[in-house]
Formats: sequence, C-alpha cells, structure tokens
Amino acid sequence: MIEGLQNRYCRLPSGRTLSHKEIAPSRKNIAILGSTGSIGTQALEVISANSEFFQVEVLTAGSNADLLIEQSIRFRPNAVVISDSSKYQKVMQALNPLDIKVYTDNAIADVVTMDSVDLVLTALVGYTGLLPTINAIKSGKTIALANKETLVVAGQLITSLAEQHGVNIYPVDSEHSAIFQCLMGEWHNPIEKIILTASGGPFLGRDKKFLAQVTRKEALNHPNWDMGAKITIDSATLMNKGLEVIEAKWLFGLSLDQVEVVIHPQSIIHSMVQFTDGSIKAQMGLPDMKLPILFALSYPQRLATDFPRLDFSKFTELTFEQPDLQTFRNLALAFEAMKLGGNMPCVLNAANEVAVAEFLQERIGFMEMSEVVESCLSKMPFIKSPCYEDFVATDKQTRIKAQEIIN
Repeated sequence: MIEGLQNRYCRLPSGRTLSHKEIAPSRKNIAILGSTGSIGTQALEVISANSEFFQVEVLTAGSNADLLIEQSIRFRPNAVVISDSSKYQKVMQALNPLDIKVYTDNAIADVVTMDSVDLVLTALVGYTGLLPTINAIKSGKTIALANKETLVVAGQLITSLAEQHGVNIYPVDSEHSAIFQCLMGEWHNPIEKIILTASGGPFLGRDKKFLAQVTRKEALNHPNWDMGAKITIDSATLMNKGLEVIEAKWLFGLSLDQVEVVIHPQSIIHSMVQFTDGSIKAQMGLPDMKLPILFALSYPQRLATDFPRLDFSKFTELTFEQPDLQTFRNLALAFEAMKLGGNMPCVLNAANEVAVAEFLQERIGFMEMSEVVESCLSKMPFIKSPCYEDFVATDKQTRIKAQEIIN
C-alpha cells in the first residue's frame, strides 16, 4: 500500500532526488477526527508547537462538548462536529460568535471532504472511523491514520480506494510509524518480514488464574503508554497487537507469514524490518505518541522538537520474548481472522469492541473478552469478498451476536 504510493510521491519521474527546498513543508490545514481523545489532544499539542507548519481546519468530538469548545476557542477551526446531538446547542452557542461552523450527528463523514482540508488525522476509536476515512480518501485527502480498526475491518477496500485516488496513508501507531521509517529509502528492496514489538501490557507473565481476577482499574494501568480506555484494555489483552498485525498486512502489502510479534517490555524499539539479505532495521525512541503523530503530519520532513531524548545509560538492558498465545488468546484469534480473510477481521473487531465495553462496565471478566470474540468468529457467516454494505451488515450482526453471548 504505502510502498507503491511512496514511489510516486518521493521521487520525480526522472528518478532525480528531491532537494531540501522542494520538500520543505508548506502550511497544512488539518482535520482532526476525535480531537478530545488521547491521540487528538496530543496532536493539538504537536500543532501548537509547530503552528508555522500546521493550521487546525476541522475538529470533531463524540460527546465531550466542554473540551471541544475549549479546543475550538484556542485553535479557531473553520468547522467542528459534536456527534452527540444533545450537546449541539451548547457547542453552537459557545462558538457561533467566533464564526465557527458547528455540525452534529453524522456530519463527520462530510466535513472531511471540505476543499480547505489538506490532511485528515483519523483519531476516532473503533469502527466509527471507517466511513469518514473512506469519504476523505475519495476526496483526495492525505490520511494520517491512528484508527487501526479502519484497516482491520476493510483493509482491501481502503487500500484499493487509496490507490485509485492517489492518496497516501501515513501510519500514526508507533509500531507502524516505526516500520514506515525503517522502509524510507528501501522501497525498491523486498521485505522478508516485519517484527512488531509489544510491551506485553500490565499482565506480562501472568497466568490464566491471575487474569480471571483482574479488575477494570488494574487493566487500565499500562506500564509505558498513556492511551484511551479502549486501547489500554486492548493492550492488556494483546488484542491491540492483533489489530496492528492486520493493519500492517494492508499498510505494507504483506502476507501472513511476513508478520511477527515479539514482546519487548521496555518499549524502546518500536518495531523492526528484516530484509531478504538478513539485515534488520529498527526504529527506537522513548515511548511518546507525539513523535509518530508529528512524523505523519510533517512527512517527508522531520521537524525539530524539544521532546525528551533517549539516554542509553538509563536503558542498559533491552529484552525480548515470544508472546504467550495460550494465555492471551486475542493475539492468536487476530492471526486466525487475518488468515481466514473476508469479513472475519470485521467480526473480530466488532466482537472485541462489544466485549471491551462490557468489561469497562464491569459486566464481564477479563478472560471472558476472548471467549466472546472466539465465539463470534465461529458463529458468524463467512463472506469471502465483502463490499462496504457487507462490512456494515457484518458489524451490526456481530454486535448483536456478541450481546446475545454475553447476556
């Protein structure tokens, strides 16, 4: 996916290398979908520190009206969307005097098509990112993708549309950004495999008996990363890594046997690429999501930052181990869904979203989340070559089935 598109955008037809002046960043108008979430708020920090390069054009939020208003007053976007229609009047009354357009309901899928938008940062959580991303691609917008579920659910559809419309998708996940950075200058060289690193979450080394008693509070206590609740739970169950495996397949055009996962508790090496000559490239840095966010927004330029630097004297030991697929079943289930293909990754994602929501409401246990996902994968009808409408139907039906299993 990225490889073919990068060749067009990073080299001139003659093969002449672009000069520094030619690739110097111009000011980009950014639409942030999910501006009140973890990625969205960090993206605004990045933009604030680099205001000569980035302008906020669109902000969207689900129901956090207060923070959306605060962000809008500070960054003065052209338009905002508050998806929760009950908060619309509050946001409109606050922002109307500032001449900021305010929309609600499903307008998020429309604002991404605005002519004034150059780049869309998709930082929504879960399946809700799919349609806005599709519309943004059809409108020719560059995508900075922090919503891995978009490629998990409909990877073939998304990558085909991106190629059809000449749109680049730049990964924001730290692991995929690492792979992207390792591949810079290597697009002509075949990949033997990629190695995605995983911290192992807060329960690394724990057995099933321990995990059966895990509480919501314990699962939300990630040792290395500051993320939203859903992603943090996915990290604890290793589902997040499973979703990243599927995302990597589509981003980099890989087969199942070209993706490997290793546990790296220190989270210093963010991922690696092994080439056919046996060489391995690794991208390293402190665990800070602002780094991959900035790289996706500013590519192909690296902008100077005052972020903390990695001090090797404080990290004298980097360790690696194989994931425990018997205890943490979600990673194995993700590989299984990817192998089956069709609409099965969509089933995996929908079932997991329901299971995580139920766990966060303390209605099911930690280990039961995997049981819900596995049951849905076995019960939902398989569609080999799904279209968009099939994905919509599969998502809806899987959520119903997951609730039936839980209840």
